[in-house]
Amino acid sequence: MTDIPHAAPPSPATPATRLPRGLYGITPEWDDTDRLLAAIRAAARGGLRTLQLRRKTVSLPFKHQQAIAVRDVCRELGVVFILNDHWRLAQELGADGVHLGREDGDLALVRQSVGDSLLIGASCYDDIGRARDLLDAGADYIAFGAVHPSPTKPQAVRAPLSLLGEARTLTDALPAPRPAVVAIGGITPDNAGAVAEAGADALALISGLFEAPDVEAAARACSALYTQA
Repeated sequence: MTDIPHAAPPSPATPATRLPRGLYGITPEWDDTDRLLAAIRAAARGGLRTLQLRRKTVSLPFKHQQAIAVRDVCRELGVVFILNDHWRLAQELGADGVHLGREDGDLALVRQSVGDSLLIGASCYDDIGRARDLLDAGADYIAFGAVHPSPTKPQAVRAPLSLLGEARTLTDALPAPRPAVVAIGGITPDNAGAVAEAGADALALISGLFEAPDVEAAARACSALYTQA
């Protein structure tokens, strides 16, 4: 995959990655779509590069309806739009990509089905061996976490920051544009710097972004870690 729809090119000093480096927002469980779209706009003003629609507690028809609205605003804002779990729906909606967890299908089979039409990211939890397998299967990004205690998933397995460096060793050896390394779990503007320094190409935030008192300011603080250089 050589082109990422709607994504700005990386800076010349940064190796090209298949997923934009920087802030990766993940939606909270909000049924109020207008509120969600307003928050996405605020995050985009602060530098949001990627947005994943993650809805676990709603019916598929409602998720479909909300996904269309989120897709449209992401296209307007130039933000890469990722859908969680449902790769067929992601294809149907013209999403930029899909994120797969352990129970969401075999990545190699999904890649065979979608070709290069979707970016495919996957959760690796705290398992570098799983990351190797997913990279071999064609993952465009690999996600590790929770790197800090997560209010969204308080029982989530913890992934040490050292795993991010190990993952970067794997991805840096691959041809450009290389797969990206994403960190998730309990990340806030206050602790994001150490996560970025450990090797994360992108910082995935849910409550640390969307529940922040000022969404735009939180986004700007995290995005600055990738733009100051």
